[in-house]
Amino acid sequence: MGKNVERKAIDKVFILLGMAMTVVLLVVGSLAWYGYHFATSTVKSELSQQKIYFPPKGSPAIAALPEADQAEINKYAGQQLVDGQQAKVYANNFINVHLQEIAGGKTYAEVSTEALKDPTNTKLQAQKTTLFQGETLRGLLLGSGYAYWTFGMIAQYAAIASFAGAGVMAILVWLGLRHLANVK
Repeated sequence: MGKNVERKAIDKVFILLGMAMTVVLLVVGSLAWYGYHFATSTVKSELSQQKIYFPPKGSPAIAALPEADQAEINKYAGQQLVDGQQAKVYANNFINVHLQEIAGGKTYAEVSTEALKDPTNTKLQAQKTTLFQGETLRGLLLGSGYAYWTFGMIAQYAAIASFAGAGVMAILVWLGLRHLANVK
């Protein structure tokens, strides 16, 4: 009889721990789902307001790109840029290709340094301005668009895993309660 009392006490402890874990997983899942929804809807809203569109399929803007970049851009040809994956493609396979053509592949920082040494060189000044604008847009698309969207997608997977874990724990708690009811 003493072993059954001990066994019931152990079962009750594990059932309570299982209930607590179920609640924790539900809370974590809910917070992660909120994070997913917040991140992806914010990115979509902000990108939509910018009214950036991929060039239409078969356009000269796409044809002028290297083949690998054409393939990436053609996935979204003619579409409005509204999510993080699109932001990454537009930044890396469209804007970056054009930035590489402006000053022989030099960055804004490199051209700016040259422009400071030769302030009357209008070509350098124009390149500096264009590179600054292009690199800024590219950075915003990758940072605020793609990175934030990716964090949102990770939060979605974490939420799904947490909800699945809560479901498994709830089943284990139910089985534990059934077992406890049958122990004499």
